[in-house]
Amino acid sequence: MDWQAEDLKYIWHPCSQMKDYETLPPIVIEHGEGINLYDTNGKCYKDVISSWWCNLLGHCNPRINSAIKKQIDTLEHVIFANFSHKTVITLCQELIKVLPKGLCKFNFADNGSSAIEMSLKMSFQYHYQTGNPQKKRFMALSEAYHGETLGALAVGGVDLYSELYKPLLLDVIRIDGPDCFRCPYGKCRDNCSCECFHKAEEAFKQYADETAAIIVEPLLQGSAGMKVYPPLYLKKLRELCDKYNVHLIADEIATGYGRTGKMFAFDHARVSPDIMCLSKGLTGGYMPMAVAITTQNIYDAFYDDYLKGKAFMHSHTYAGNPLACSAAVEVLRILKDEEIIEKAQKRAKYFNQIIKEKFLPLENVGEVRSIGLINAIELVKDKETKEPLDYTKRTGYQIYKKALEKGVLLRPLGDVIYFNPPLIIEEADMDFVTDVALDCTIKQLYQN
Repeated sequence: MDWQAEDLKYIWHPCSQMKDYETLPPIVIEHGEGINLYDTNGKCYKDVISSWWCNLLGHCNPRINSAIKKQIDTLEHVIFANFSHKTVITLCQELIKVLPKGLCKFNFADNGSSAIEMSLKMSFQYHYQTGNPQKKRFMALSEAYHGETLGALAVGGVDLYSELYKPLLLDVIRIDGPDCFRCPYGKCRDNCSCECFHKAEEAFKQYADETAAIIVEPLLQGSAGMKVYPPLYLKKLRELCDKYNVHLIADEIATGYGRTGKMFAFDHARVSPDIMCLSKGLTGGYMPMAVAITTQNIYDAFYDDYLKGKAFMHSHTYAGNPLACSAAVEVLRILKDEEIIEKAQKRAKYFNQIIKEKFLPLENVGEVRSIGLINAIELVKDKETKEPLDYTKRTGYQIYKKALEKGVLLRPLGDVIYFNPPLIIEEADMDFVTDVALDCTIKQLYQN
């Protein structure tokens, strides 16, 4: 069977211009193992973007496989209103041990965007029920990404996704976020005092009384091009939120579970958010599940007699799904038993070193930035002025196609090439994927 033709006959792929598929048909994957994916022709691809950043411990991890197989013979699903099950309770018991201090109440959803929507509604309703009904708006950083349902899209700030839909979106207060590569103050992210934070201070002075919450991607703005900023920014933001009674929502969907070198990005700042959203690595990339975790204080604002109308009337059919929970419990156990994050952080130093050695000498590489195992290479037209490449040439996309031919799955963000591999990646694979990426970059930039 021509699987590619059958795919194109039926499927509208996400985040794609389907006309591109005329020259680059869909790659039909038959099986996976570790960081490797194998198509129907037996070709191997190194998955160094963790299949949209969610695969944490490799494809077809034996321990997660076993946990799901065991669960499926016991309970596949049950309504989560007035019913529960042992696996979800166990997940909460284990997760609370590693969460930032104060986060203790779990509200489950089935995808990251839904967890964001849940957190926004939760914050608004909290303020409404605690005497601040004027707090109806939200703050978010420039170039943020928080998902693609309408509420999540509204707090996002990447025009590629949201510009067309602005007539449908919430009126969000946008704060110029940290841009450490093109810092207008001439500072360096490793030793600055977050001079850019005055933008947040100004916004809070003007709008805090009408603001329910500010939502951030902590330390790493992913879809903005893997932009990395200092933990001090989060510490200052925590203080500002406390001062003005504004909730701090942490979108740790992409940054959680060891991606930044610690369990959660907020751990670097040693402060806690009021609400934390998790998904992606939560189940190791196996099952769709998300959770919005909040504090006792927020939870208590909803706790009252039913006829008072204070309940949080938000639900998802697959909330707390047992199969997803079984994967999530096993992920936490593997992280602990096998010291995954600690080992990954040691290997991260090697990864960053070889990427800098290979890419920084190129005249069109403006910066190599890293956090945990995540490394991003920003391609520019001019190294001195940091002028971007001509986006109409789709340089990143051309590099992506060349890398696929050589068996490496990259998916550049515009002209930012990045690596966000499963935490189990070994040094030999680091050498291979960086060599391929370098070769494809050189050929695209200098040999056309």
